[in-house]
Amino acid sequence: MNDSWKIFIDLGLLGTALMTATFLRAKVRFFQRFLIPNALTAGFILMLIYNLLRNPLNLETIRLDHLAYHLLNLSFIAMAFRTPRPKKSRRNGGALPLALGVLTHYSIQASVGLGITLVLAATIAPQVFPGFGLLLPLGFSSGPGQALSIGKTWEAFGSRFAGAGSVGLTFGAIGFLWASFGGVALINIGIRKGWITSPHMDNLLRRDRPGLLPVGKKGGPGTFLTTDSAAIDSLSYHVAYILLTYLATWLVLTGLSALLGMIGQIGKDLAASFWGIAFIFCSLVGRLVRAVITGTGAGYTLDDGTFTRITGFCIDLMIASALGAISFLVVKEFWIPILILSTIGGLIASFLVPWMGSRTFTDHAFGRTLVIYGVATGTLASGLALLRVVDPELKTPIAEDYMRAAGFVFPMAIPLILIIPFPAYAYLRGDPMWLWLAGGGCLVYLMVCTVGFLFLRRRDVKGAFWARPVAKEIPETVSAREINA
Repeated sequence: MNDSWKIFIDLGLLGTALMTATFLRAKVRFFQRFLIPNALTAGFILMLIYNLLRNPLNLETIRLDHLAYHLLNLSFIAMAFRTPRPKKSRRNGGALPLALGVLTHYSIQASVGLGITLVLAATIAPQVFPGFGLLLPLGFSSGPGQALSIGKTWEAFGSRFAGAGSVGLTFGAIGFLWASFGGVALINIGIRKGWITSPHMDNLLRRDRPGLLPVGKKGGPGTFLTTDSAAIDSLSYHVAYILLTYLATWLVLTGLSALLGMIGQIGKDLAASFWGIAFIFCSLVGRLVRAVITGTGAGYTLDDGTFTRITGFCIDLMIASALGAISFLVVKEFWIPILILSTIGGLIASFLVPWMGSRTFTDHAFGRTLVIYGVATGTLASGLALLRVVDPELKTPIAEDYMRAAGFVFPMAIPLILIIPFPAYAYLRGDPMWLWLAGGGCLVYLMVCTVGFLFLRRRDVKGAFWARPVAKEIPETVSAREINA
């Protein structure tokens, strides 16, 4: 088969899965009742196709993983090009609590993973390699690609670390399952309990939600033309800016990697992590390009609606690709430790994320909580998928706040990223001090995040699990009962 066809075969299967998922949502009440996004259904369809028909069709799940990586980056560029919200409309500095939530659960997963690994190594699973549990936060919070990359690096340390890459990939796959099923369950619980304050609550409360507009009914305009089509199509004009920005981001990351490579192995490891979080750089470069265009007086030609449609397109394909990339590969030697760690990690996120979210945010609390839950289990792709259930057009400031939050998380997480290989160093060099440094670093992060939560915690809330404000909420947060009335 000609290699040039591979990308179009993947895209064709993506389109087939999305159309099948749309048909199922329109005809099967189960998908309507439980608000399952079409992209998630399409992802599971792709997962079956790419695992069961791998050999007959010459399919490779890694191609979907790469596609999801680039689509995530492109979606962040498209969001960065939208008109920034006025500062006065930003309620409580939502970016900082979001950053704290993401970092808190990353540090919890690292601490729990490292601690459970030591217990397992001393009891029922002596075969686990040093740092085994640190693949939990990598797989759950960073994603299968990052976990696979770090795991493959560890495999070069010797036979003691054999299968580390597959273990990391498996943690990433299980994380996506927690994000998908746990996230949809959380949304349905939120609707039933009246936690959600989405402006789209009237649609969420409907019993029939086929996902398609009825015959004869049209939605509002999604985009506006800003160019003369005789010269260049308006969509081509907007996509060209996104592609130009992506090229500029690649140049920035390539330059940074070359500079960091001069430092040594630590610099190379840091550079590798930069590529794993390229979406942050995409957002920053996108903001810069947008500012330059506005400064030249051509900002009026950029249409927010067009960038919203491009963002939605990228997110739908990204979610389906990310789930479809999950391999059925089972790491038989480590299945018990993997099951124990992933179950504990998923349960902690499912209970702690909503508990903290309801006590931290003053506006759009449930939507912000969904993003953190998605990031804490299946990476940002899952967070955006869950957010779009309650905010289909991304009109709330949540997505924009997360872009700014990523700017906070990035520098704060660098030390935590650097200590991840320490348990491996402890084994290779026969020096347990490296292990103590790793454990101490995780605990320090956890303590700092706990102090940050206590500082940002709202004082005007009451309640057992999902806290509710004592005083009247701000106008943006309307309860399900009020809308239903």
